[in-house]
Amino acid sequence: MILTVGFDEAGRGPLAGPVCAGAVILPPDFPIEILNDSKKLSEKKRLAAEEVIKQRAFWGIGLVDHKTIDEINILQASMLAMRLAWEDLQKRFGTGTLNECTGSLRLSKGPQSITGITGITDGTRCPDVPFECHCEPKADGKYPCVMAASIIAKNCRDRIMIEMDKKYPGYGYAVHKGYPTKAHREICHKLGPSPIQRMSFKY
Repeated sequence: MILTVGFDEAGRGPLAGPVCAGAVILPPDFPIEILNDSKKLSEKKRLAAEEVIKQRAFWGIGLVDHKTIDEINILQASMLAMRLAWEDLQKRFGTGTLNECTGSLRLSKGPQSITGITGITDGTRCPDVPFECHCEPKADGKYPCVMAASIIAKNCRDRIMIEMDKKYPGYGYAVHKGYPTKAHREICHKLGPSPIQRMSFKY
C-alpha cells in the first residue's frame, strides 16, 4: 500500500509566537467523519478529534520559533516546520525514509506491506521531504489526512500561546493567540513588543 502523509501548519499570520505544523498518516479505518478544516471546527470538536488522531493515526509535530521566522521568513519557516513534523512522525513510529519503507507498518487492521509514501500539503509549496509531495490550495478542506494535520497543529499552537499568556501577561495571547487583532496591535504599541514578537511583521 502507498501511505499518504498530510501536512498543514498553524500560525503563518500571527504577529507573535511560533509556527506549528502537523504531519499525519491515517489508517484505512479512521473515522474521517470527525475531521474538517481546523478553522471550521469548534474548540471542543478539535480537541476531541485530536485525541482520536493521536490514539489511532501516525502523527508528528514541528515547531519553528519567532526568531527563526524573522531570520528565514514565514514561508520558509512553515516549510521547515512541516519537515520537522515529518521527522517527528518518523521518530515516534519508526516509518523510516522512503527508501527504507520496504518492511511493514502496523496499521489498525494489522501489518500491511508499504510500497511507497506520498505527501499532500495545504497551500502552494511543499516541504523538503524524501518522497514525492504535491500541494493544493484549500487541501485542508478536502483531504482527511491534511484536515488531521491542521487540527493537531492548531491545537498545539493554541496551547503554546496560552502558556505564553501566563509568561507574558498583558498581551492577551490566550485570547487572540498572537493574531493581528485590533486589541493585539494596540497593546503592542502601548507596552512595546513582547519577547515572542515577530519583529519582521508589522504590528
